[in-house]
Amino acid sequence: MPAPFVHLHCHTDYSLLDGACHIPRFMKIAEKQEWPAVAITDHGNLFGAVEFYSAARRIGIKPIIGCEVYIVDGDHRRHDSSLRYNHLVLLCKNETGYRNLIHLVSTAFLEGFYYKPRISRDLLAKHSEGLICLSACLRGDLQEALLRSYEEGRKLAYDYLDIFGKENFYLEIQDHKLELTRPRPVREGLASSAFNPAVVAAISAHRPAGAANGSARTSRG
Repeated sequence: MPAPFVHLHCHTDYSLLDGACHIPRFMKIAEKQEWPAVAITDHGNLFGAVEFYSAARRIGIKPIIGCEVYIVDGDHRRHDSSLRYNHLVLLCKNETGYRNLIHLVSTAFLEGFYYKPRISRDLLAKHSEGLICLSACLRGDLQEALLRSYEEGRKLAYDYLDIFGKENFYLEIQDHKLELTRPRPVREGLASSAFNPAVVAAISAHRPAGAANGSARTSRG
């Protein structure tokens, strides 16, 4: 029997001006579908973590606390519009990871806020214990590097491997019927190389679809 699909990249309405998954409504869908677990990965914050955790526990679903952080290649404290930010999904593996994620998100607001709450790769490396990393969506720095060149993408992937270890870093693939999100470039690139990364399929859910008519799907907003 195949393992059930677990949503590891979900945005609630705490992803301000972006997500529309109202947590109580989202949990009704999760309960109806009998999901064994589900993650919360709001953009740049943990505002919904307690509500999400409590709601999931009440219906017997394992809650996975996470965040889709904004990461910059440089000093996160520098207020410079030329310093592009990218997305990166972090999931808590244990209590140590939860404490590290709290520290990263808090530091992003206190030190790195410039349009978005940002962290740097150097800061992440210091607080990566207990965290699982997914390479995120098309706005992920690894995906953008791969689109520029395979060698640049491979180098960045090894940087993340050094930070998290092979057992905690996953190449995230999505299929939203866009040519750039098709798995083929991954199969022909990193996934077919000596690097051979672990791969996770995700949907980057931003809103529940069909909740009004009882459908149990999630959809990219």
